[in-house]
Amino acid sequence: MTNTDDFQWLDQFPEDEREDEDEPTSVRRASGPKPGLKERYEGHPDVQRWLREQQFKKPTKPPFEPSFLAGQRDRSWLLSSLTYFYEQDLISDVVAVVKSGKEATVYCCAADPATGEEYLAAKVYRPRMFRSLRNDAVYRTSRVQYDERGRLVRQSYGRHGRRDSGSEQGRVEQVTAWIGYEYETMRRLHRAGADVPRPLGQASNATLMSYIGDGEQAAPLLHEVTLAPEEAQPLFDRALWNIECFLSCRRVHGDLSAYNILYWQGAITIIDLAQAVDPKENAATFLLLERDIERTYRYFARYGITADPHELAVDMWTHYLGRLF
Repeated sequence: MTNTDDFQWLDQFPEDEREDEDEPTSVRRASGPKPGLKERYEGHPDVQRWLREQQFKKPTKPPFEPSFLAGQRDRSWLLSSLTYFYEQDLISDVVAVVKSGKEATVYCCAADPATGEEYLAAKVYRPRMFRSLRNDAVYRTSRVQYDERGRLVRQSYGRHGRRDSGSEQGRVEQVTAWIGYEYETMRRLHRAGADVPRPLGQASNATLMSYIGDGEQAAPLLHEVTLAPEEAQPLFDRALWNIECFLSCRRVHGDLSAYNILYWQGAITIIDLAQAVDPKENAATFLLLERDIERTYRYFARYGITADPHELAVDMWTHYLGRLF
């Protein structure tokens, strides 16, 4: 063990709007506007209300008009957050799509020279995020929720004392808390030295972070990589160290596997932290910790690595949180 100090509302949106979340992570470049462009997402009144709330009253720079977004049907939604990063001198352009899933799309952005970086990654949640969060109860039960400014989110309640997540305000609070929580978790883990992207900013429906890769290729997911035999054990040990580092920071990833670990130049980076939970809020999260270890081990087992995920989970849990039962 490592020493502690080492460390249903959008149901009307057409189903053909879905993107394949298993889309390769190779960088996809702009190819110009698509014929018959339609912004079907933007037609919904709640999306329009969100966009109005994000508009900038006093622009201090020339308008942010990246040519890459010209062909995007949800261009207005994307600009509602990316413009904020532009105004804050964090990005200067949008270069490519890195990865597209059902809930969010990650864009490779040209970094503003003031950041000292060449590229940054912007994770922009989609309008369908409002709908898909209906299935996140297992994670929300085990966390305190904060907004993008780090303030505690007060839940909205209906006339009968039940949380009113179906109301307009309830949905907005839920989405804001979900995105803000991922950013705050990333900040906490990065400060502790965990192998997660460096967070640079958050705005409404997007998070800006360090970009893993280069100008031609985004870092592939671990499950897409064939490791050299000598890499397997050190990388597995590093993955376990990260899981333990998370736990020392009162976080369990909750959905860890080779599908959300990036591999680049011999190192790993753990992504997709929105579902991370606080183990002290709910002892049932032990099962999530055990699952994180088992799924990660499943990838490395093909290289002859041997381990007991259950024993590792019990060891970590008891070390940081005391007796399991």
